[in-house]
Amino acid sequence: MKSDIEIARSIQMRPIGDIAKEAGIPVEKIEPYGHYMAKLPENLKDAGKASGHKLILVTAITATKAGIGKTTVSVGLALGLNRIGKKAIVALREPSLGPCFGMKGGAAGGGYAQVLPMEKINLHFTGDFHAITSAHNMIAALLDNYLYQHQGEGFCLREVLWKRVLDVNDRSLRNIVTGLGPRTNGLTQESGFDITPASEIMAILCLSENLDDMRRRIGNIVLGYRFDDTPFTVNDLGVTGAILSLLIDAIKPNLVQTTEGTPAIIHGGPFANIAHGCNSIIATKTAMTFGDYTITEAGFGADLGAEKFYNIKCRKSGLKPDLTVLVATLNGLKMHGGTDLDRIKEPDAEGLKRGFANLDRHIENIRSFGQSVVVCINRYSTDTQDEIELLEDHCRMLGVPFAINDAFTMGGEGAVNLAKLVVDTIESNPSAPLKFTYEDHLSVKEKIRAVATGIYRASNVSFSSTASRKIASAEKSGFGHFPVCIAKTQYSFSQNQKAYGAPEGFEFEIKDIVINAGAEMIVAIAGDIIRMPGLPSSPQALRIDVIDGNIEGLS
Repeated sequence: MKSDIEIARSIQMRPIGDIAKEAGIPVEKIEPYGHYMAKLPENLKDAGKASGHKLILVTAITATKAGIGKTTVSVGLALGLNRIGKKAIVALREPSLGPCFGMKGGAAGGGYAQVLPMEKINLHFTGDFHAITSAHNMIAALLDNYLYQHQGEGFCLREVLWKRVLDVNDRSLRNIVTGLGPRTNGLTQESGFDITPASEIMAILCLSENLDDMRRRIGNIVLGYRFDDTPFTVNDLGVTGAILSLLIDAIKPNLVQTTEGTPAIIHGGPFANIAHGCNSIIATKTAMTFGDYTITEAGFGADLGAEKFYNIKCRKSGLKPDLTVLVATLNGLKMHGGTDLDRIKEPDAEGLKRGFANLDRHIENIRSFGQSVVVCINRYSTDTQDEIELLEDHCRMLGVPFAINDAFTMGGEGAVNLAKLVVDTIESNPSAPLKFTYEDHLSVKEKIRAVATGIYRASNVSFSSTASRKIASAEKSGFGHFPVCIAKTQYSFSQNQKAYGAPEGFEFEIKDIVINAGAEMIVAIAGDIIRMPGLPSSPQALRIDVIDGNIEGLS
């Protein structure tokens, strides 16, 4: 079979104005970025028009290092729904250059279920990530300058919280010292870099309802604490409007198309292991305004992406999915069942059965939110019919509808059965009103314990002295009512990335806290999770090249 990029290049794309027109978006409202991409106004969403339109969340079992294929299913489901006469729009996150040049590859779907133009989406796209990076680092530079210029007046901060970001995987930048050299180089202090998807500006972009809301949130960002324990914010720095000016285009969602020419809206790109893992509220609501069915994704696994989608994004936006699709692969289930990774593509019925525990845990968790669930597997060429039937029988025993996604190899035709099942399930068994894991009035520690014990199945949660101190500062500053966003490994329910399956009864350790007062959430750092990834021994960059003017090696 052709590679993803070969398939993408073989598709004759349609002018972006035609895509907008088909979706019902006024063509005069779009801002084209070339022939096949466009920005949409941030105020195009309409709650009245979106009312009654169906929202479908796509999430997954606990991830493998190759991923599970949420984006492929999300795109495939949109294609399948359009094949059966439904007006569907898919709303996705933007890829990060870190994974694109690192281990995982791109995030535009796969095979014949992709969003296009694949190369541009996976690389610079419309510049949103660059704008977020620039805005974040502009705050850092302005803060350092403020401290430098006002030191003669006796002004300083007890603690500086604001680091820098870059959209690459660079372990060497995790901890740095700035201001070395002569005094004119600024104050010497410790700092560091996170990857751009972990930036609070990224979270603000994804959680803002409009430009005015973004201004409010940017102004509330806490940069550090004074010696009287009061927070020092971007508003105190006096640069809120300047930072907003760098994001005036980035807040606008991006319109592209699928391999079958149907509309796709792509906007924002936080990772679910270190941030909240959902695309923007603006993009989702815009898709719901113009599509009868909107498909969106949250990842990595449902313990991260879906939990944060419900507890953070839905809590803040009023969104409520009508259905959640849980994506699995036979290889992923066998990995969680203890099958040796060297034999993962070989039949192993017993390993598969043991791996059902991971699937079951996710189903139970999703149902705890009041959600109706459909299980979907991405079919691989190595999958056997016997193993597929084992999984189907298991889902039948649980009372969970089951479908196979063949969109990777067959496009929309390969997702018709999934689409029909999704429509039928929404009509016959729609999700109940959302039940959150915790209430706003609980303390920060109580909220973290609720997620760790209720979703992950930890027996106990411990907090380092640093985490406890920062939680106390957050609550003293009036941030205690915010939802919590736990940063942990995507490879396990626990903080141990090698604890596959469905571990329980473990200790869950919170080592640090990041206060996102602008995004209005408290980020809890669990175990050894790092917000600036490193590159693997054989990064994808080694296989990316430009040959005869065409980019090769993106996947």
